[in-house]
Amino acid sequence: MLFNSLTFIVFFAVVVSAYWMMRSWEWRKNLLVVASYVFYGAWNPPFALLLFGTTAMDFYLGRIMGKAERPEARKVWLVISVAVNLSMLGFFKYGNFLLENFQWVLTRGGIAYNPPHLDLFLPIGISFYTFHSLSYTPDIYRCVLQPARTLRDFVLAVSHFQTPVADPPLSAGQFLPQPQHPRHPDSGCFLLCPHDSPPRLIHKIL
Repeated sequence: MLFNSLTFIVFFAVVVSAYWMMRSWEWRKNLLVVASYVFYGAWNPPFALLLFGTTAMDFYLGRIMGKAERPEARKVWLVISVAVNLSMLGFFKYGNFLLENFQWVLTRGGIAYNPPHLDLFLPIGISFYTFHSLSYTPDIYRCVLQPARTLRDFVLAVSHFQTPVADPPLSAGQFLPQPQHPRHPDSGCFLLCPHDSPPRLIHKIL
């Protein structure tokens, strides 16, 4: 679903209309989470599960890290978060490349190895949402950010449909304070939007 497509214009109009018809701030956030996953999953629905998996992992690691009293324990959870996120990113971006080079090395050593081609499709925006989600745990490790109150708020922070394919990726600290308080319309934003980030075309539409 491209920002300049008729499909997105209709989708956006429906989401904004439903958003302002709701009185409850909690229901508005629920709507934005659903809309964000519909937007992201429109290209390839299974990749929405990958997005959720990355988000949920960092959320729970952040909660565990926030409760850990010893710096050594927090460092272990941070290393796990970084390792899993970067491994997943590397698998999708460089999996076939690494497999082909591994095959080449074995061939040079006289070992015949013919692995199946992985046929990996690169999830759209995976670099952006991976680093967006990954910005969360280092901030908790350094004690400059408190763990998110709910999984829903963190899911919204990572998947908010303005940001998964935007550049540069936002840090969790820029977005997470915003869902804590009801939003009111102003000249710049009608939905949650990252005021501290560089201006984007979508902000003008909002």
